[in-house]
Amino acid sequence: MKSTTTMVTLLTIFLLSTSVSIAQKKFVTTPPDVSPMPMKPEMTEIWNPEVKTISPGKKNSDAPSDAIILFDGKNLDQWVSQRNKSKAAAWKIVNNDYMEVVPGTGGIETKLTFGDCQLHIEWSAPDSIEYGGQDRGNSGIFFQNRYELQVLDSYNNRTYANGQAGSIYKDHPPLVNAMRNPAEWNTYDIIYTAPRFKASGELDAPARITVLHNGVLVQNNATINGLTNYIGLHRYTTAHGEDVISLQDHSCKTQFRNIWIRRL
Repeated sequence: MKSTTTMVTLLTIFLLSTSVSIAQKKFVTTPPDVSPMPMKPEMTEIWNPEVKTISPGKKNSDAPSDAIILFDGKNLDQWVSQRNKSKAAAWKIVNNDYMEVVPGTGGIETKLTFGDCQLHIEWSAPDSIEYGGQDRGNSGIFFQNRYELQVLDSYNNRTYANGQAGSIYKDHPPLVNAMRNPAEWNTYDIIYTAPRFKASGELDAPARITVLHNGVLVQNNATINGLTNYIGLHRYTTAHGEDVISLQDHSCKTQFRNIWIRRL
């Protein structure tokens, strides 16, 4: 009985002390009249690390000083055959200016591998127009050897929207058709963000791409929905890291020049 009385007494004391504590606590519901730490301009200034300085090209199409030159018209030393990586790229160089697809030799790919990057590439339709649709100046730029930005002569040449120039092939149509006529060169300036994968191999974040075609925005940070497939839906099948950039042989004598890349 004495033990029960003691427990009741202790519980009463605890409840009374808790009530007093709550009653004494002041709940603040309005901001203070004076900031506890007045802001100064220096508090929002970032000084270190200092931003790296590079030299831009004289023209926007010229490679900046931190770019890797993938092709400048002199040789194909940065490329190999996609069919046999131990062999040199079999495309031809014309006038020490541009490379041209040799139909039937297969695609070519970079010796180096890349993930996030900025890529500049210039391309042109074949000198003579023989066919239409997907058979007119068809090629493609594959990031990480998987995700295709379409190259096609889409000047007065109707085809399916997600297969024309500037499209993420069989994925996203371009915002507009910004093609120049077949006698002129086209440019792509591309910002590519590689997909991210979890340690388990599951997709964490899909690839994204921004493309300017002849200075016109045609892909605005677009989500790439997966591996480029000619047939079937696009999806991410397996986790991967950096990989090569490849150019497609689609049996058209498509031409390329002034290719440079920056790692991001």
